[in-house]
Amino acid sequence: MMFDLMPAFLQSPFAGYSNGHILFLMGSAFVAGVARGFSGFGGALIFVPLASSVIGPKLAAPLLLIIDAVGALGLIPDAAKRANRREVATMALGALIGVPLGVLALAVIDPLVVRWAIALTVILFLALIVSGWRYKEQPSALLTVGVGSVAGFFGGAAQISGPPVIAYWLGGAIPAGTVRANLVLYFAVSTVISTVSYLLGGLFGAAVIAFALAAGPSYAFGLCLGSLLFGRASDQTFRRICCFMIGAAALISLPLLDPLLR
Repeated sequence: MMFDLMPAFLQSPFAGYSNGHILFLMGSAFVAGVARGFSGFGGALIFVPLASSVIGPKLAAPLLLIIDAVGALGLIPDAAKRANRREVATMALGALIGVPLGVLALAVIDPLVVRWAIALTVILFLALIVSGWRYKEQPSALLTVGVGSVAGFFGGAAQISGPPVIAYWLGGAIPAGTVRANLVLYFAVSTVISTVSYLLGGLFGAAVIAFALAAGPSYAFGLCLGSLLFGRASDQTFRRICCFMIGAAALISLPLLDPLLR
């Protein structure tokens, strides 16, 4: 096995998985990191569906929380300068409501049901974006909190809070740089909320730590590469790539495709 040199308590979580499974997780983490570094979101859209097909959502979601919390630290200082911090704070209020509910759903609902619900909802948000919908007036604080609650629920259930927020912020005339900064800062705040909720829900364990040690470096490298690529894209290209990532993740996340991902 690849990880025979690890301590015994970290070797045991890998007992039921082949080297191919672990390499698949590492490759998925790298691709997800590139997407996250480029757009400010998308890491969960790619990683959680792929990882869930191998280790299940109850391990995939807290695994991503750990590697993203550590890997994305370097993105936060610049985002804090560029983001609309008042808008992000309002969105985060909604996350305080939604994240605990999402964690509860992850703990008690059949994982297959959770995956189907998330996949179908992601497709609906994508349809909203590509329809050309835009809001012309300043959205109310209540609406922003509502979107934050929905995003928080998805984040708590599967670390996929990006689609509601990205659809909301792409629906206005906001520059790509501000959208990306808002997303990075919002996810930093929601990560803190999710971490507390996951701890209370007992979702962290030796298996999550072991997989994080395996996939974390690949994710961090992808983040660095994605951040370098962001500066080369126009606003229009940024929006198109965001839509493509959401669509690809929605298809990948369909449980019907699990046999192809094993």
